[in-house]
Amino acid sequence: MIWIPVLLIVLLLTVTISITIGSADIDMMTVWLVIGSNIPFLGDGMEQTWKDSTETIIWNIRMPRIILGMLVGAALAMAGAIYQGVLRNPLADPFILGVSSGSALGAALVLLFGFESMVLGQFTLPVVAFGSGLLTLFVVYTLARINYRLQMETLILAGVVVQAFIASMLSLILALSDEKMQTIMYWMMGSLSLTDWSYNRVIFPFVLLTILFVTFLTRELNMLALGEEAAYHSGVSVQKVRLILLVVASLLTGVAVSVSGTIGFVGLIIPHMIRLLFGSDYRIILPLSVLGGAIFLVGADTIARTILEPRELPIGIITAFLGAPFFGYLLRKKKSNYF
Repeated sequence: MIWIPVLLIVLLLTVTISITIGSADIDMMTVWLVIGSNIPFLGDGMEQTWKDSTETIIWNIRMPRIILGMLVGAALAMAGAIYQGVLRNPLADPFILGVSSGSALGAALVLLFGFESMVLGQFTLPVVAFGSGLLTLFVVYTLARINYRLQMETLILAGVVVQAFIASMLSLILALSDEKMQTIMYWMMGSLSLTDWSYNRVIFPFVLLTILFVTFLTRELNMLALGEEAAYHSGVSVQKVRLILLVVASLLTGVAVSVSGTIGFVGLIIPHMIRLLFGSDYRIILPLSVLGGAIFLVGADTIARTILEPRELPIGIITAFLGAPFFGYLLRKKKSNYF
């Protein structure tokens, strides 16, 4: 598939440009020399011709942030592709079941009370956000199951109900937060400011393994996108596969939100664009969505941190600015034969 190496090259260029842009301008050659010097074996014996401060900016500040953006963008885009296929709805995105709202609620409580576990330390916020997202997913599934069966319409309605309740809880927390309101609001609008390599090391294996797992279910996704009856007659265990895919997509969303806050529209825009350009085969949609999500979020984060420099905008503002018009376009142009 020729488009995978093409998008890999675009991603590489996007990352390179993103690293060079900032309050300290750095040329591309220096960027790659610093990166190479920090790669085991490759950097052995390499002579340092750059300042220590330059290496700190590239390797300890910008690179962890960009890698985090790639992981979060890939996770949200993959989750969006799964939701759109399973729910057979081109307007579905990773926040449809309330997982992101649940994660936001857990994080807001941590920020409000300043709680930090002695065991978890700096990971308290991501772990609590992830756990509250999973709890929200469990509540939505419990509400949606009727006579031990899961109906898509009921699932979406349950997600809407739970999101409405969580939104009221978040409003209450903001009303009580006083001086911490700005911090909570900033996190809820999305940010990649967790620039510690340790966060990347924690979520990278999970995102990678989940993406690899879903690639083995592309046939089932293609069948589900054609409808339950077609999937059933093709030998797909519809209820089981649907549940597995929804749980996986929700877990991807929970992981992304737990380290970046609520970043909207990535899971809506990217899979839909891939589908419009390359067709409805999930063997193509999934890998291209992963790469497209990474490119989109790294680019959006670069704009967010530089457009009003030295101030930094929440990345959710940039993705919403780009995504809301696209969402309106989908509402106007949705076709009955989309799937």
